[in-house]
Amino acid sequence: MTPDEMVERLINFAARVGKVVDALPDTRMGRHIGSQLVRSGTSPAPSYEEACAAESRADFVHKLSICLKELRGSRSWIRLIIKTEMLTEHRMAELLDECNQLCNMIGQSIVTAKEGKEKKRYDWNAVEQFAFFNLHFSIFNGLAQARPKFS
Repeated sequence: MTPDEMVERLINFAARVGKVVDALPDTRMGRHIGSQLVRSGTSPAPSYEEACAAESRADFVHKLSICLKELRGSRSWIRLIIKTEMLTEHRMAELLDECNQLCNMIGQSIVTAKEGKEKKRYDWNAVEQFAFFNLHFSIFNGLAQARPKFS
């Protein structure tokens, strides 16, 4: 999935969250959950956009982590809506599924970005070890060839 496709999915998620919030009952609990869900449900798209413009791998991981945090918060609010029967589970099922999918994709991106950092560090160490071994082997081999051979 390209970054543009992911942004589009996150924006569609935010739009769907907005429709759910508008459908919540006008009760104290409905207003509270709606207020929280509109915040957490609309912030992943801009957070992801910021991650795409990150200045470093660490910055990228940090900004994706914020995106994931907000998606997880949204998932909790959606589950609470279902639990309190403010809206039917049937009506909320697709939004909850999309939230779970987005959490999984962003979470995997974070894991991959972190592994890339560790892999580069490991690969560099392997290169250094290989070069060190080759240097010592070359020196030893050179000394062995420089010795006169006795018949």
